[in-house]
Amino acid sequence: MKKLAVLILAVSLLISGCSWMDGSYVHVTRHQDQGSELQVEALTVSNYSELQQVIMQMVESGTAKGVIFLSEYAQTMAENGMSMICDRLTASDPLGSYAVERLEYEIGTNSGKPAIAVDITYRRTPMEIQQVQRVSDIEQATRAIAEALSQVDTGIVLLISRYKDMDFAQLVYDYAQEHPEIVMEIPQVTTAVYGAGASRVVDLQFTYQTSRDTLRQMRRQVEPVFEAAQLYVSKGALPYQKYAQLYAFLMERFDYRVQSSITPTYSLLHHGVGDSRAFAITYAAMCRSVGLDCFVMTGTRNAEPWTWNLIYLDNHYVHVDLLQCTAYGRFQTHTDGEMLGYVWDYSAVPGKEVSTAETQQQAPIELN
Repeated sequence: MKKLAVLILAVSLLISGCSWMDGSYVHVTRHQDQGSELQVEALTVSNYSELQQVIMQMVESGTAKGVIFLSEYAQTMAENGMSMICDRLTASDPLGSYAVERLEYEIGTNSGKPAIAVDITYRRTPMEIQQVQRVSDIEQATRAIAEALSQVDTGIVLLISRYKDMDFAQLVYDYAQEHPEIVMEIPQVTTAVYGAGASRVVDLQFTYQTSRDTLRQMRRQVEPVFEAAQLYVSKGALPYQKYAQLYAFLMERFDYRVQSSITPTYSLLHHGVGDSRAFAITYAAMCRSVGLDCFVMTGTRNAEPWTWNLIYLDNHYVHVDLLQCTAYGRFQTHTDGEMLGYVWDYSAVPGKEVSTAETQQQAPIELN
């Protein structure tokens, strides 16, 4: 009952804007930055570690105001502790630097007991704070990002325990290129990283030109086409035959029109519109779906940006350019030396280790 009385007194005085401490530190004002109701907690701590834990619990729950009583914890030490917590919270702590605008406090007494009044101003809502996903490392973060992309979410915020610097926008691009049957449109990615040290909060925001409902509908329409492609491949066929069958499956769908699209796989499979990249990423995904090795190569063809495929046959990689195959009228592979007019980075070839000089030489060029 005594604890409840203290809580009621703290709430009533905070709401009225009146002072509630007995000493010279008394000044507590109504906090309205978040436009939400006041939240007050009465807690007791006896050392710095407990004080820090209580403050972090407030941050994790989005609590704006708190009353913390000091048990066997000198006020001068508490002052030093709060100063350290303020600095750490807004500068190095990942969740704090993501969520907290500022932390203010008053140290005095309440009913003769030493206490701290804490007032936290947030730059995030309690819901945003509680939606932060906790993952242990980059591998788990990648899986969480993949799930967000598959759901066409507008973003994801991750607290990564073992953080490593990386290009998250490139990670999103690579995943989308490897999974065109899932990601219909590659979003623009805005990245913000908060905190210092081993743990960081990473805030990724995704911007799409196409609506979420439309992209989800596109994905539902693409799924049966990939299923049909798998059925089109003969189970007992040799690898070369399977590659050729998937090429035939694609080419028999439309008389294609070469044109770029922000939804490349959907536009290719449902409207017969696509560029070299659309063909390459879609073909690679279909090959992988039946267990064939197929990679996407980017470079230039006759000095123009171009995309094609690399497949694995007879213990070595060969090139396939689907758009050029249409000119031949059949499925056609090429060795490195036969790729006249193409330029690419040799180091991008899976399992191939080359010298710097060889990388710079790249492939034979014939522009006529």
